[in-house]
Amino acid sequence: MSSEERLVVAIIDDAIHTETPHGRAIKRIIHGLEEFGIFVADIASPADARTAYANLPSVNCILINWNLGDHSADTHKDTLQLLRQIRSVNEDIPIFLMAEPTSEPPISLTVEVIKEISEYIYVMEDTPEFIAGRIKAAAKRYRERLLPPFFGELVKFSKDFEYSWHTPGHAGGTAFRKTPAGRLFYNFFGEQLFRSDLSISVGELGSLLDHSGPVGEAERYAAKVFGADMTYFVTNGTSTANKIVFFGRVTKDDVVLVDRNCHKSAEHALTMTHSVAVYMIPTRNRYGIIGPIPPVEMTPKAIKAKIAACSLAKDLPDKKPVHAVITNSTYDGLCYHATEVEDLLGKSVDSIHFDEAWYGYARFNPLYRERFAMRDGVRDKNGPTVFATQSTHKLLAALSQASMIHVRNGRVPVEHSRFNEGFMMHSSTSPLYTIIASLDVSSKMMDGPSGRLLTTESIEEAIRFRRTMARIWKVVGTGKTKADWWFPMWQPATITDPKTKKKIAFADASIETLRSTPSCWVLHPGEKWHGFDSLPDNYCMLDPIKVTVLTPGVNDDGTLAPWGIPAAVVVKFLDTRGIINEKSGDYSILFLFSMGITKGKWGTLITELFEFKRLYDENAPLGEVFPDLTDKWPGRYGGMTLQALVAEMHAFKKDRRMCGLLQQAFSLLPEPAVTYAESYRQLVKDEVEQVPVAKAENRIVATGIVPYPPGIPLMAPGERTGPKSGPVLQYLLTLQEFDRRFPGFEHDTHGIESVNGEYMMICLKEKKKEKKR
Repeated sequence: MSSEERLVVAIIDDAIHTETPHGRAIKRIIHGLEEFGIFVADIASPADARTAYANLPSVNCILINWNLGDHSADTHKDTLQLLRQIRSVNEDIPIFLMAEPTSEPPISLTVEVIKEISEYIYVMEDTPEFIAGRIKAAAKRYRERLLPPFFGELVKFSKDFEYSWHTPGHAGGTAFRKTPAGRLFYNFFGEQLFRSDLSISVGELGSLLDHSGPVGEAERYAAKVFGADMTYFVTNGTSTANKIVFFGRVTKDDVVLVDRNCHKSAEHALTMTHSVAVYMIPTRNRYGIIGPIPPVEMTPKAIKAKIAACSLAKDLPDKKPVHAVITNSTYDGLCYHATEVEDLLGKSVDSIHFDEAWYGYARFNPLYRERFAMRDGVRDKNGPTVFATQSTHKLLAALSQASMIHVRNGRVPVEHSRFNEGFMMHSSTSPLYTIIASLDVSSKMMDGPSGRLLTTESIEEAIRFRRTMARIWKVVGTGKTKADWWFPMWQPATITDPKTKKKIAFADASIETLRSTPSCWVLHPGEKWHGFDSLPDNYCMLDPIKVTVLTPGVNDDGTLAPWGIPAAVVVKFLDTRGIINEKSGDYSILFLFSMGITKGKWGTLITELFEFKRLYDENAPLGEVFPDLTDKWPGRYGGMTLQALVAEMHAFKKDRRMCGLLQQAFSLLPEPAVTYAESYRQLVKDEVEQVPVAKAENRIVATGIVPYPPGIPLMAPGERTGPKSGPVLQYLLTLQEFDRRFPGFEHDTHGIESVNGEYMMICLKEKKKEKKR
């Protein structure tokens, strides 16, 4: 029996190792359990139990001695507290309460205690063999209930050891074992991966394409857990999930309201559906952090004006928008008040699509109430139909490419048979069953108290890191000397204590207050820290688990200070130490506190930030910090120090106004000349040409220009670049100059190819004008 299949029982009893009748009876029970092949973890005290249980998710049954230590009321109170703690983590695990035999349960066993336990046993009355048998049966039932619908059937099928006459051709891994390279591959991943890699021909497991059998059951279970009317599993990412939603709601010549802060998959969906985008423009602050779309952009009046001003919409037979797509939360962790967004946009469109790729956990913690799509108690037949696409693999626990589409029906309810046609257009007939199983298991993990426990743990770890950074800032960030600097955090400097209503420093706020009070994270009007003006109170909130570390150099008015440290240098340093961030800007670095973050991880991050500070303050030679730079470009970086590199890079950004150009470029809405679909048609027909950015004045781009990270379009396909002196081309030319000046720190911009240091973009060929006769 593998360790994964073996049942585990925990016994919490301080008398377990004593030579007393009770102790000897417990030993006989343990012996009986071990004869059944059950592993027993014996725990001698409530304190040990609290520590051990948190680290024993594999436990299938728990036995607790009611009289831990003695028969006193205080002891029973401690035992009850332990019961509550276990139940707060796991509502379903069987708990056997052990006590002395009497004619009736001890008087101290209250109704509350009895409600928390599964069985009540007398170890001195029933035989140890009988008790061991009952424990085994309860543990086995619990283990079987742990398996969600699809994963349970997959486990059952993998144990049948059937001969495979269907695809995939490796036939449970057999083919891999026939060559040395294949055997290494097989051994690396293990037999279970290959035995669970099955064909759609296996009818017992159902079909992803027609949502039948255990797959359909798993989707319905996920809908219950995630608060949806309908849920669809997607095995090739939220990029595909977004396209499926579009194919279910949008077609040729339809007007779609699009968050300019959208992912490029929405751009692809617009191309594929031959629809017309009308953009809602989000805000940006002084750090280049992307904010929300202001509510004024979503009013019916504003939307009508946008459609009237869109040259591509003027000849459409129907100018009424049919659908809207909003990114929630933003890439930097800003969450909308979803109710307000639905109220505003619902006046103009019948369906709203929240792209919640990075936000699938929000439903499971009260901190995010009202700020996500699938909210409880929101079932309005007259309101808009709401979609949420979530990358389950990003910040929940699932395999890469595992995503879900959730639907809450409104006035245009989703008809499954029609919607599924779009689903099938984008789904493989050979899905990887392990991805489906991971979605199923992710639903199970978030069901009940465990969902809140897991999300709370992530929030608390993020808060601990944030407070530690704020406390370090108070000590070494005073600015009194050149060495008195530290990395600021993008977060409130103070919060309002919900009990006293007084302002207190963020660093001094309690974990409980910051964990449980949404207003601590709201972007309140007039507060300088967030830098977003004219937003109504409570409209937008910062997600605490998306942590932005700032680097020195940006003034409150958005200009660059005389001294600063560009984030690119810090990012490269952390990369050499095995710390990879999610994304970075000119003076900001984003870290995600997912469920896999530990104190060791964020403690190491702080340690390495201190190490960067030490190297900077000591003006370390660049060859000591970045030997790859000095080895590859000795003429450029040889003999340079870390301070010299930082100073030169900061001066470049300041002199060229890089941050200001970025702000202007992304705030501008370029002129749309042709539709996405027409631009793509000309691309395929090779009616395009590669043009240097320096010579691309007023040209129409054939592909999106998308700086990474985070992947937000600077220009969409079919838009005009504008004048050479305009912010779009000037920003790209500044990036080009930066890349030439600082090799090793080049920017990644999709749609731009650097040829010998010159930025090139693909533009539609200009039509030759006929000569006048």
